[in-house]
Amino acid sequence: MPLVEITYAPGVSEDVLRRLGVVLPHLVSVAVECPEEPYDGDLGPGDVELRFRELGPFDRSGLDVVIEVRSKWFESRAGNRQERVDGLHEGIAEATGLEEFGVYLSLPVAAWAQGE
Repeated sequence: MPLVEITYAPGVSEDVLRRLGVVLPHLVSVAVECPEEPYDGDLGPGDVELRFRELGPFDRSGLDVVIEVRSKWFESRAGNRQERVDGLHEGIAEATGLEEFGVYLSLPVAAWAQGE
């Protein structure tokens, strides 16, 4: 279950943010898909969590949008994480038209539980 934080500059349009909200669950799921957590294209509640946050007055960023993806570490994910994040970046650019943005993929050792 990836957690995705989207930090954006005040000038980023609501249309772009809405589009990110639509495309990110699928694009992130494709990027982190692995044998231990296969992606069947059918996302359910809790499969991908998105959190949007506008930059505050004391934040500093040279990018319009920074997308941080955290997903549980598996060796099969870690081995090609740069390829995964590069593909995710490309998919986001194609889907949104964003140019000045970055994607950070973190694979911490973690566990997850949720209610039904």
